[in-house]
Amino acid sequence: MDKFPLVCFIVLNWNQADLTVQCLDSLKNQSYPNFHVIVVDNGSTDGSGAYIRDRYPWVTVIDQYPNLGYSMGNNVGIEAALKRGADYLFLLNNDTEVDPWMLTRLVEVAESNPQNGMVGPTMYYFDPDKMIWGGENYIDWKKAHLIRKYFMKIDDGSITSNRTPVEVDYIDTCAVLVKRAVVEKIGLMNAAYFINYDDLDWNVRARKAGYKVIYVPQAKMWHKVSAAMGQASPATTYYMTRNSLLFFWKNSPAKWKYLVIFRIFFRTLWVVSAWTVKREYQSELFRRKRTANLLALRDFCSGRFGKMGEDVAKICYGK
Repeated sequence: MDKFPLVCFIVLNWNQADLTVQCLDSLKNQSYPNFHVIVVDNGSTDGSGAYIRDRYPWVTVIDQYPNLGYSMGNNVGIEAALKRGADYLFLLNNDTEVDPWMLTRLVEVAESNPQNGMVGPTMYYFDPDKMIWGGENYIDWKKAHLIRKYFMKIDDGSITSNRTPVEVDYIDTCAVLVKRAVVEKIGLMNAAYFINYDDLDWNVRARKAGYKVIYVPQAKMWHKVSAAMGQASPATTYYMTRNSLLFFWKNSPAKWKYLVIFRIFFRTLWVVSAWTVKREYQSELFRRKRTANLLALRDFCSGRFGKMGEDVAKICYGK
């Protein structure tokens, strides 16, 4: 490409300096020549913000107190990137490492069409590193299902090597390149989610505004999935259940809206029942996850969004 638009990476850190350092080390090796990194230290209490600032003087570190959650924490970084004059924003989880050519390939695709508003790479598990986690993602609106094509498939090169970019329904914001114009048109991430499904909501809003969401198979990164909360923690259970209801209620086609909400309620109550009666789920962890699911249903119905309340935190974190 003739010129290199400025890309600002936005990385959230919360008491995870070791993970963030590994992520930043991988960014140092990017082939793309014009990028800056903004780390939002989102309420850390372990001194990790100061540690990152001292070790990486080329990185802008924003000390944010208190912890604002994923969506609002990213919004702090997005606003800082816009003020810096970024042409593109790149939301990147701190529990990731990226291929040296990832950004170059994504910017090339984004620049090829003004309507390519959000662009993302193939996302592999960190271990095993050839197993696909996400990238080519779709939404089954009628069944309220998220579809990750090739999820957990081993890529020996046949899945990604010779494929052209493809339009998808969403790119996970653990690694997504976003045009400045998109943010200026649709606004920031919705803080009502706090964490989980806020990225899908942002993608859907971009598509409704006329932008395309593009998956680029040859761009690659690796994700240490759910390092922050735990893949199946009570907190994850709560936010995933509550926010799935919020997302599908806000965005589903009108003809399916009530059917979809019923399906999510039914599935959740079925899971709660299984965790109640089956012997293999008779543990303290599953007792808390069961209660977290029920509180998620309650909070959706009562319109309680954003950061979980103290009553929910007592169940999820045992506090």
